[in-house]
Amino acid sequence: MKNIQKKLASARGDSPCDIVIKNAKIIDVFSSEIIESDVGITDGTIVGIGEYEGEKTIDANGAFLVPGFVEGHIHVESTLLTIPEFAKAVIPHGTTTAVIDPHEIANVYGIDGIKYMLDSAATCPLDIFVMLPSCVPASPFESSGAILMADDLAKLIDNPNVGGIGELMNYPALCNGDPEFLKRAELAEKYKKIADGHSPGLTDKMLNAYILAGAQTDHECTTAQEAKEKLKLGMHVHIREGSTEHNLLELIKIVTPENSRFFSFVSDDKHPDDLLEQGHLDHSVRLAIKNGIPPITAIQMATINTARCYRLNHIGAIAPGYQADFFLTDNLEKCLPKTVYKKGKLVAENNMCCVDTGTTPPLPGKSMEVANLTEDSFTVKIKSEKVRVIGIIEQQIITENLIEKTPQKNGRLISDTQRDLLKIAVIERHHATGRIGVGLVKGLGLKSGAIASTFAHDAHNIIVAGVNDTEILAAVNELINIGGGYVAVKNEKVVATQPLPIGGLMCELPIEKAAEQLKNVAEAARNLGSKLDNPFMTLSFLALTPIPALRITDNGLFDATKFELTSLGVNS
Repeated sequence: MKNIQKKLASARGDSPCDIVIKNAKIIDVFSSEIIESDVGITDGTIVGIGEYEGEKTIDANGAFLVPGFVEGHIHVESTLLTIPEFAKAVIPHGTTTAVIDPHEIANVYGIDGIKYMLDSAATCPLDIFVMLPSCVPASPFESSGAILMADDLAKLIDNPNVGGIGELMNYPALCNGDPEFLKRAELAEKYKKIADGHSPGLTDKMLNAYILAGAQTDHECTTAQEAKEKLKLGMHVHIREGSTEHNLLELIKIVTPENSRFFSFVSDDKHPDDLLEQGHLDHSVRLAIKNGIPPITAIQMATINTARCYRLNHIGAIAPGYQADFFLTDNLEKCLPKTVYKKGKLVAENNMCCVDTGTTPPLPGKSMEVANLTEDSFTVKIKSEKVRVIGIIEQQIITENLIEKTPQKNGRLISDTQRDLLKIAVIERHHATGRIGVGLVKGLGLKSGAIASTFAHDAHNIIVAGVNDTEILAAVNELINIGGGYVAVKNEKVVATQPLPIGGLMCELPIEKAAEQLKNVAEAARNLGSKLDNPFMTLSFLALTPIPALRITDNGLFDATKFELTSLGVNS
């Protein structure tokens, strides 16, 4: 009661505010106007817009005062950074709140992985709201380090830092009324929280069923037509611009003044080099403005729209009762923050974080349990004249289900670099079961050597591709040796590594060092022949079973369109 009385006194003008921002051009996300006025702040809360006096005055010198950006959907693990390092990276870009889905680390450590992220966020100045991973594993056709049920998620759902239920990737189960998956979606409704969707390509009556079952958002739209259908059926559409998934330019085609409040910008997966070179949500805002979205509309899509979607009623605007999260910028179109404030306190200046961003808790446990491997572990006898091949589509995470003439020698499957057909394998690494799925991929482009990773969505087993079994084994052995991460080998010799000792997903390095290591392994992959911008991130998505069309797991090839395992060989 004492705090509210103090704030009310400041709001009425009966006592000075703690801080007053003067000479600012306020971005009003409610009226879509620019207002020239003072902003009064007391106890980290905006108490009023108007003429105010304060114990401290900050002169904005005519700069635009913009609400802090709200990231609506990101896997922090994809930045390869811990939460404190992630915060240090994005706060200078104007991000003051993030809704995260830790299903990567949950697939390795289960509930302990979620708690690790919640504990990491506890001392962080960035407001972080966790969506509880609803699909661990992503499907029953792969082997993760843990299995989470609705009863497991129920133990954490009432945590105030939990925003709801994470992306409901197993849409066939949900649409067909599987009681366990319905129970997970219903948790969000019961606790008045949000259930995120994940339904690439879903349409017509099955999309109706999916939304009816509880999915409220979607970040997987790749075409304007798909986004428009989901919008018309009441979904909040997240416009994704990540390191591999570039959907913004296509989806903003359908954004209008009348419907823009139902769109938000998200990153989903963003690597450290892109955070350094492009920025965070400020990059999406700049890109949208450059391509015709009015500046204030773009800012609304990065602030109040996302906050309202996740029922974060005290975040995302410059208005009484809202948290004093904002930044100052001289140019609205360029949207480069000069200074960033969190709860009224300076947290970044001149593109540098200037506050302590917290510490990380101890690791939940080991994350590499791999059975003994030999070259014979990757041998596949094949009689079929044709085989199914995973076809990579550049700058997208969807793939093609290709049929190619079988590359073989003495009845055994081999790579064929002339046709860009590379052997690819997924090796179970959580329980040392020895399970290995082997297939072929087209579009990776290696001419020599092999690349391997423990970052393999979403079960995060070992994924490896190479020109022959000798190189593949060398890459996997080095990956095991460093405790997970990224590896590139040539002539059985290691040419680059990026150790990711936290669950095989993250490191405790500063973003600059993590980005440097990532560039080194990516460059090594390109030196092996790959033409892709980000070979390792592309590789990591080839095991993601909920995304069409063809994937690979430790159990073999997976047809994501039919949602079932399928054979390597094709009977003609």
